[in-house]
Amino acid sequence: MQSILVKHFRDLSPFELYDILQLREEVFQLEQTCLYKDIDDKDKYSHHLLLYKNEILVAYCRLVPIQISYHDYVSIGRVVSKQTHRKTGYGRLLMDYAMQQMDILFPHQSIKISAQQYLQKFYESYGFVKVGEWYMEDDIPHIAMVFTK
Repeated sequence: MQSILVKHFRDLSPFELYDILQLREEVFQLEQTCLYKDIDDKDKYSHHLLLYKNEILVAYCRLVPIQISYHDYVSIGRVVSKQTHRKTGYGRLLMDYAMQQMDILFPHQSIKISAQQYLQKFYESYGFVKVGEWYMEDDIPHIAMVFTK
């Protein structure tokens, strides 16, 4: 059974927060071997989208208000899928829901993301457009992309 939750940081249970931090550490620090400050103060201002399958957090992202990540944009960040559940459609389901929620939470506001470069076409399928050239972030090539409403 799958479930999707969207909660502001203050409404997360300790168990949900633990699941989020565990998945982010599993993928970003251990799998991708990136040493960076994951707990960056943006979480407490954001809504969090959690996709569970049989009580296991399999995909997650945070929905960030304007002036937190970018001065003139809202943002979707920390997009992550559990390694064992990739290529199963959960990433697309997560992004479908994230885009719907962005429209509800932040209507009429353009979205900016910092996407890993290999996912550029995935985000283009949602209407995001590359802005600028690729750059290195945490030793991984990234590209800034914007979705304009």
